[in-house]
Amino acid sequence: MSDNAVALARTAYETVEPFHVVAYFNPGIRDAVADLGIDQHAFYVGARAAPIGEAHASVVAAAFYNFAPTLIESAWSVAVDAGLAEIDDRRYVMLAEQYRGILAGIDPAEVRALAEGFGDLVADLPLAGRTLASAWASSTVPDDPALALWRHLSVLREWRGDNHLAELIRHGLTGLEAGVLHEADVPDPTVRRRVMGRRFFRITRGYSEQQWGDAVARLAERGLVEGELEEHRLTGEGMGVYLDIEAGTDAITAAAFGPGSEELITRIRPLTKAVIDAGVIPGTKKK
Repeated sequence: MSDNAVALARTAYETVEPFHVVAYFNPGIRDAVADLGIDQHAFYVGARAAPIGEAHASVVAAAFYNFAPTLIESAWSVAVDAGLAEIDDRRYVMLAEQYRGILAGIDPAEVRALAEGFGDLVADLPLAGRTLASAWASSTVPDDPALALWRHLSVLREWRGDNHLAELIRHGLTGLEAGVLHEADVPDPTVRRRVMGRRFFRITRGYSEQQWGDAVARLAERGLVEGELEEHRLTGEGMGVYLDIEAGTDAITAAAFGPGSEELITRIRPLTKAVIDAGVIPGTKKK
């Protein structure tokens, strides 16, 4: 795989992620969960895993990897009882409302063209061993161009995510340990990365402080981190593992990006900027 394709895989991830996560962070979620009569955990798990169908909770927990299986089991049970199709439909209604405002200044023809381009990009992705990506690849494509674009980016995002899980497994990390590694302070402050914050990770992923501390201790025994609980940081070896995981993920994901891909990534940037300027996702303010 060429160095250019590997670099493009990283650029693509950083570029399209804000557009995609509107589904999980936006002001309309409160109304959506109220309409469905479920909590936000059930909405998140149900909406993201809806294409899998009514599988056993253990299948969903395996696909979500760094979430506590107990949280997934509870949230999935609520989601299935509420109706996966209903959750899926309500999520798209919510997204349509959000994108209608966010993309008001974007030429609809450009949104349609990007939907077609990314649809072509994800149509031939290798899906073996990639649970969530294969489920999303089999999902129905919405008629609305903005929603179709989001659906195609969901396939791409989950495909990269499944590739990332392969790297975590290769390095012998459980889902919680992967979170501990990722949320640790780093010795090199120039390294670009997105972190959630230790407490937010625990709350949203369903882990106790004791479980977190035990995972920190296990990684410390491996020489990957030092310190305790809220003050742990990567060692030099831990930083090497972190960077190797990210590089490995990019290398696998590079297979998605052939001729014309770079132009697609460039063309979607105004849409991503519109999302960021709308201030609907964490860490952004409305402009």
